[in-house]
Amino acid sequence: MTGSHAYGHGGSGVPEYRPPRDCPVCGAGLQVTRLGCGSCGSELSGVFESCGFCGLTDAERFVLQVFLVSRGNMREVERHLGVSYPTARQRYADLLTKLGLEPAPAAASGAAEAAQAGHSREEVLASLARGDIDVDTAALQLRDAG
Repeated sequence: MTGSHAYGHGGSGVPEYRPPRDCPVCGAGLQVTRLGCGSCGSELSGVFESCGFCGLTDAERFVLQVFLVSRGNMREVERHLGVSYPTARQRYADLLTKLGLEPAPAAASGAAEAAQAGHSREEVLASLARGDIDVDTAALQLRDAG
């Protein structure tokens, strides 16, 4: 994302922060219950529908932005992100899952057994592709996975 509007400072000079999606105490989803006007100080209280897109990380928002600008062309997404085609598709699939637009992939029985013993090869590679882990960590986990 370009410019200072992507979670930098708003027009008021006050830093903008993303609210957490889940309660840090119990893990349940949080509800938006108060809105305030930065201009006049007015406030509204109630239970408001939250924005699923607001809980995305900067990297996830960038993937979404590239996908939209590319008009859904995954080859263009691959080129803009500087990653392989399978990695671009996986990042997009992960984004759909996080937004609740696609169910989480079900683990095959062999993959589930491998996951219980540690990390499956596919999980490690997916984590590496998403940038969740670095190359050294991936190498260690792949060695453990066998």
